[in-house]
Amino acid sequence: MPLPAETSHDDVLTIMTGHFSQASGYSAFRSKGTRDWLLIYTESGKGRFGFGRGELVAEPGDWVLLRPGTLHDYGVESSLKQWKLLWAHFQPRAHWLSLLAWPMVHRGLMKLTIPDAAVRDKAVSRFLQTHQLATGTLRHRDLLAMNALEEVLLWCDQANVQANPGDVDSRVRDAMDYLVQNLHHKLTQNDVASHVGLSVSRFAHLFKTETGRTPQQFLEAQRLDRAAQLLLRTTFSVKQIATEVGFDSPFYFSLRFKSRVKLSPKAFRQKNRVQDEGRG
Repeated sequence: MPLPAETSHDDVLTIMTGHFSQASGYSAFRSKGTRDWLLIYTESGKGRFGFGRGELVAEPGDWVLLRPGTLHDYGVESSLKQWKLLWAHFQPRAHWLSLLAWPMVHRGLMKLTIPDAAVRDKAVSRFLQTHQLATGTLRHRDLLAMNALEEVLLWCDQANVQANPGDVDSRVRDAMDYLVQNLHHKLTQNDVASHVGLSVSRFAHLFKTETGRTPQQFLEAQRLDRAAQLLLRTTFSVKQIATEVGFDSPFYFSLRFKSRVKLSPKAFRQKNRVQDEGRG
C-alpha cells in the first residue's frame, strides 16, 4: 500500500498556532515529522494519530504531544465528520524539557488527560490565549505567546502522573543550559560532553533520546531564535548578529536563517518593521 502524500510544513523558529474545525477527510502526513514540537488539544469530535501498526484516538479533553522527528499521521477519526482542535508548533525553551516528559503511547507520541476540571479549564483558557497572542498584532507577540504556552505546560504538568525530575536526565538539562549560555562561543560536541562528564558518543545518544534532536540541531535553533530577536530589537548589522550568535560566516548565517524562516535576515527585519509601523 503506497504511503500518503507528504504534507508540507515550514520550519517554525519560535511558535505557530492554529484553531481549526476540520471536516471528515482531513489528514496530515509527514513521514519524518518536523523539527519542532507539536501540541494538539481536542475540543470536540475525535482525532486519530497513527503510529507503527497502531492508532491513538484523541477524544474531547485529550492533549497529544509529538516530539521532533516523530511520524505525523493524524486526521479526523474515520467514524466522525468533525474534529475541532487547538494546536501549536513550537521550539521549547531550554528549561521546558521536564514539562514535556509526558506518558508515552509510542516513541515520540505522548498523550495527557487532565481530570481536574478547574486545572483543565485553566490550561485550555491559556492555550486559547496562546493562539490569540501568536496570531495577534502586539509587537512582542511571539514572546508573549511563548510565555502563555509555558503556563499551559505548567498546568498540564499538574496532571502528569509521570512528572518527576528523574524522568529527564540532569546532564541533558545541564547541557542545554550550557549551550544556551554560550551561543556566541565556538562550542564542539566534545566541549559539551566534557562539561557534563560524558563521552561524546554517550552524550550524543542521550541528548537525542531525551530531546528528540541532536545537540547541533538544538544549538542552531537557539542561535537562530536569538538572531531573530536581535534583528527585531536592535540596529546591529547582519554581520554583527551572526557573530553574536556564534556564526563565523555572515553568508552561512544568512543561508541557515533563510532555510528556517523562509526569509533572509534583512527581509525578515524589513517585513516585521513594516508590519509594526502599519499597526501604529
